[in-house]
Amino acid sequence: MMKKIFSLAVVATMCGNMAVQAQAPQLNANNIDEVVQAMTLEEKVHMVLGCGMSFGDDVKFPGTAGRTYAIPRLGIRPVYLADGPHRLIMKQKRPYDSNTYITTEFPSSTTVAATFDTEAAKAVGTALGREVKDYGLDVLLAPGINLMRSPLCGRNHEYYSEDPVLTGKMAAGYIKGIQSNNVGTSLKHFAVNSQETNRNKMDSRLTPRPLRELYLKGFEIAVREAAPWTIMTSYNKVNGRYTCEDIDLTEKILRDEWGFKGLVMSDWNAGTNAVISMIAGNDMMQPGQQKQYNDILEAAKSGKLPMSVLDRSVRRTLELVVRCNSFNEYRYANRTDFYAHAAIDRKVGAEGIVLLENNNILPLRNTRVALYGVTSYSMVPAGVGFGSVNVGYYCVSLVEGMRGAGYTVDNSLVKKYTKHLADEEKRLFPKGRPSFTLTPLERPAEFIPSVEDLATQVADNDVAIITLGRTSGEGADRRIRDFELKIGERELIETLSKAYHAAGKKVVVVLNICSPMEVASWRGMVDAVVCAFQPGQEAGNCVADVLSGKVNPSGKLPMTFAMKIGDAAADKNFPNDMEFRMPNFAMGTGMNFKKKEEEIKAKVEEKDYDYTLYEEGVYVGYRYFDTFNKQVAYPFGYGKSYTTFAYSLKRATIEGNRCVAEVKVSNTGSVAGREAVQLYIAAPKGRLDKPIKELKAFAKTRMLAPGASETLTLTWNLMDMASFNEKTSAWELAKGDYTVMVAASSADVRDKAVVKVPKAQRQKVHRAMLPKVRITNLTHK
Repeated sequence: MMKKIFSLAVVATMCGNMAVQAQAPQLNANNIDEVVQAMTLEEKVHMVLGCGMSFGDDVKFPGTAGRTYAIPRLGIRPVYLADGPHRLIMKQKRPYDSNTYITTEFPSSTTVAATFDTEAAKAVGTALGREVKDYGLDVLLAPGINLMRSPLCGRNHEYYSEDPVLTGKMAAGYIKGIQSNNVGTSLKHFAVNSQETNRNKMDSRLTPRPLRELYLKGFEIAVREAAPWTIMTSYNKVNGRYTCEDIDLTEKILRDEWGFKGLVMSDWNAGTNAVISMIAGNDMMQPGQQKQYNDILEAAKSGKLPMSVLDRSVRRTLELVVRCNSFNEYRYANRTDFYAHAAIDRKVGAEGIVLLENNNILPLRNTRVALYGVTSYSMVPAGVGFGSVNVGYYCVSLVEGMRGAGYTVDNSLVKKYTKHLADEEKRLFPKGRPSFTLTPLERPAEFIPSVEDLATQVADNDVAIITLGRTSGEGADRRIRDFELKIGERELIETLSKAYHAAGKKVVVVLNICSPMEVASWRGMVDAVVCAFQPGQEAGNCVADVLSGKVNPSGKLPMTFAMKIGDAAADKNFPNDMEFRMPNFAMGTGMNFKKKEEEIKAKVEEKDYDYTLYEEGVYVGYRYFDTFNKQVAYPFGYGKSYTTFAYSLKRATIEGNRCVAEVKVSNTGSVAGREAVQLYIAAPKGRLDKPIKELKAFAKTRMLAPGASETLTLTWNLMDMASFNEKTSAWELAKGDYTVMVAASSADVRDKAVVKVPKAQRQKVHRAMLPKVRITNLTHK
């Protein structure tokens, strides 16, 4: 009898639990507020913390970045995150699984920006988004759009340009492509994260004008035009506050001024105070820590963290969740169209190649080529870091690319370089190459052929091709030596040029680089210089397509190539050659930073390490070089073609709040090609000191046959021509004559017209993110 009573009690309890479960709302897009109210405090706190990392147990697949919290009783499923920006990062092999899970290494963001074609960015984004969807993931942690303030920034390959308009427009295209797959993006790193040295604690100090006009403008364009699902705050401080703890940045500017509706998350282990981050509008702390959980829970119980703030972040998290494919139980294929995506990489990678010099040698008509430089045999598809932990499934060498294009490659030279690379691998990695690194692996030393071998090579070949390689990565900035030619490289260029030219033969240099390098001292020694940047896994094919003429180069430089480090105004406030090695996974929130508080307070702040002064103001890149009439190796927007183009500005008008220019572009040469047209504005002299010209729009023609023309329509908003007045905290558009310039580069204006702004306009914004120290900006008055 007792057993029967006990059994009935158990059944009653189970039924009661089932009834409670049945009464709990099940999450859908229309009942988010109801679900938030049904959550316990503990569940809410869990909901605003990420789960897992690439080495944790909470990822969907090995090598991905983590997930959001799941609450099965409320129908809340996890959604999954993975890193980018030029490859879906996950391991190719999984435990007890014989399959290989391949993802495409697309061109670096710099290479994509060099296309000056938002449709190219969209194509890469669409393919990347498809891979994320095909592998059952939901949000790609990309794109990165911090401004290229220095050629030595370690993450320039992840970013787009020194110009915020080019940056924002290309990022918008990329975001639209990814999100067309119902896959989210995370626009990063918000904001002013222009160096890697001491990135976890470094304070970027600048006044509101350069902050607004340069460092936030690209983010604003991308947010307004593409509506990314999420934003990722950066590691660094801006004017004394960590970005994830700055309510001015995330609530006042991002949400109130720009109208952002999505979720804001921290970079992985960024910031120091989870409660302050929540109050500031940083909705989710990644990847989530027990200490953060304890701190948020305690603050919510004590009232230090208002429940309305916690509920706000939970709501934003659930709004993300219900949008995702995982929540909607999308049946993913767990494989992708790798071959189709490789074709996109090859096409966009080639279109991003910039022809810098051509002394009547390219495209190559000769068939016998000698390939020099270790990078010809081991090309760099992209940079390293969490955004690319290895070279992907494959990377096409220039040997393979040139052979595929029909050229005969000197095989004796191939054998010598193969042995040299094997010897260098043993020297550099006696214990084996590491499977993971945040900083770039050292490149092999250059190989210099003997005099006897060189004589044979010159006799046996029609042309010499030298490939110079550079890479960079997350967690460390480049050194000045990475900008300059290395000893072996200079010797190689000088030796080969002398030998081949003596025989009446030509020399081509290919730059397979992550960021600008010094070219002025040696470009006159060779007959052609091709800047390939980092074209992705099809690198060798991309370069061969351009060298052979299969693709007429149409890329333009998305940054200025200075003559030397020190020429740019920003160079004096950058950690040039400063020793820094990021502690293992030390990404903020105290991880591996266990110094006592009194030790930290006693430390004297070191310039360019603990803080950086952005004293160049708005004079970054071409804005500085053009305004101050400084010599450069190659200007912003520069790039040659195998044909020639003529420009004619047919119309430039202001139509209400919209500005329009129509430009006729004609192919005046003998080869079909595309041309990227840049539109700059010169503002009238007013109260504010201004650069001599600023990019406001760009467009690219279709493929134009010889003699063919196309009229491009370029548009921009009237207030895009305004400057930021720090005294009034307002965007101000002065009345007067504005010169519209259509150009092939910032230094090559082809046609111009004048439009008149009859009345001054002002647009007030929040007085936000003010510096705590006096900063004297560079002026040109």
